[in-house]
Amino acid sequence: MRRIACLALLLPCLHALPAHAEVRVLVADSIRTGDPQQPLATALAWDTEDGRLLAVGQREALLRQYPQAPRIDAGAATVVPGLIDAHAHLVYLGNALAQADLTGTRSRTEVVQRLRAFEQTLAPGEWLLGAGWDQNHWEDGTGFPTAADLDAAFPERPVYLDRIDGHAGWVNSAALRIAEQAAGKPLAGDWQPQGGRIVRDAAGNATGVLVDNAAGLVSAHIPSPDAAAREKRLLAALHEAVRNGLTGVHDMGVSREDLALMKQLADQGRLPLRIDAYADGNRAALDDLCADGPYRHPGGRLQMRGVKLFMDGALGSRGAAMLADYSDDPHNRGLLVTSPQDYEVAVRKAAGCKLQVATHAIGDRGNRIVLDTYERVLGADKGSDHRWRVEHAQVVALEDIPRFAGLGVVASMQPTHATSDMGWAELRVGPERIKGAYAWQRYLHSGAHLALGSDFPVERVDPRLGLYAAVTRQDRDGQPPGGWQPEQRLSAAEALRGFTSDAAWAGHDEAEVGRLQPGLHADFVVFDRDPLDEDVRLDELKVLSTWVDGEAAYEADLHAD
Repeated sequence: MRRIACLALLLPCLHALPAHAEVRVLVADSIRTGDPQQPLATALAWDTEDGRLLAVGQREALLRQYPQAPRIDAGAATVVPGLIDAHAHLVYLGNALAQADLTGTRSRTEVVQRLRAFEQTLAPGEWLLGAGWDQNHWEDGTGFPTAADLDAAFPERPVYLDRIDGHAGWVNSAALRIAEQAAGKPLAGDWQPQGGRIVRDAAGNATGVLVDNAAGLVSAHIPSPDAAAREKRLLAALHEAVRNGLTGVHDMGVSREDLALMKQLADQGRLPLRIDAYADGNRAALDDLCADGPYRHPGGRLQMRGVKLFMDGALGSRGAAMLADYSDDPHNRGLLVTSPQDYEVAVRKAAGCKLQVATHAIGDRGNRIVLDTYERVLGADKGSDHRWRVEHAQVVALEDIPRFAGLGVVASMQPTHATSDMGWAELRVGPERIKGAYAWQRYLHSGAHLALGSDFPVERVDPRLGLYAAVTRQDRDGQPPGGWQPEQRLSAAEALRGFTSDAAWAGHDEAEVGRLQPGLHADFVVFDRDPLDEDVRLDELKVLSTWVDGEAAYEADLHAD
């Protein structure tokens, strides 16, 4: 029998749970079902054995229908379908939680200060790892940092720091020496690795920043965590997810080894939410899918039915592949981290194995190559229910946006990317190309499906921030007034659909989750207020509890500040 728990912040259960009970009822002043045929309700009933909804309707009717069922009264709270992050990285989040947090730093000096504090937790000789720096927000210059900025504080201990987008690494000289020794040659000169860029000074010496595939020259030598540490990190990431109201995550880029760890947790009943895992490119996990078919755990909380591929880099590090030069960096058009030829081989392989394809594409050239490749590979099947995806679709030529709907391709986008990038994005691409950037309403008006996520840990794991960014296109201080490119704002209802039913559809999960209606899983979130109330600040909603299969995966502490 599943655990029964009353909501921590709400009224106590009205009936004790008899040992033989199989049905449970929740009542609330407002339940936003996401079902167009019945958008509002005041009660839910579900089977406690299989976790599926039996009835959704009005309080009085359901209480008469199930008079003996244990009851939860959510009072004035609002219940919504479980929130699904359509693009995220659980393992990377777990790793980030175990490293120095550099998000929000305003200078190189502040980065070093945080690293000095974190170093106190490390053993002698251990690598100093961190993530989250963004030179675009530094007060002491927005150019790339250098190894020299780290060397005075860390002359011997190797340091590797991921940029906030995960598309560049900043290292010190000790780490560069390790890479050069392993490579058997200096990183100086004019050579570049395929799909990457070693940033060099005028004399041709490596400065300490390695973009996209070049980062592997150093990161490949960082010792891997042991099995116990990997499990601990993933569990920490899962807790962060459910604590913030997520009942599902589309985990983009999961290796064979990481899927095995997820299977282990699922076998043990320790997976608190649903994971739609996408294989990490044309590697072992994709080979397994092609050999054995799509994977689904019998418990229903873990599956892998698709592959995540890469086309280009990121805009912040000027690695996104552009059709023309960067407006603020003449002669630079970004990077293709996968050659178009190798990319098409991978897409055709996935198509032949009947798998869903999702591709990271940020620049307008990267997006065009993906769309062109999809069109060639799909051929006459472009009208089928394939639901192939473009992850980010961040800067797209205006003439290419209608192609998403025409090809049946999902635009999987992250609202907080727009509000994080809005201070400098137009500097990168200029006033014309910016019209096709973060253009959510353009996709909806063209008939394309739009799924929303966060890309955590690039952005914060909290989906309320994504809802707020989608509706306001402002930072949390309300800037700029009226929102950045306000015509692209989403309504609160559109944003909520993007994190619920539309995200579920993008994962082929609409018959399982995404709405509150009979037959679907009892996955829902209890908020203190109604997210569709125009007077409510979406980023200030409180998650009272998170429920998966009718079980409380998270309950807020009554007495927490």
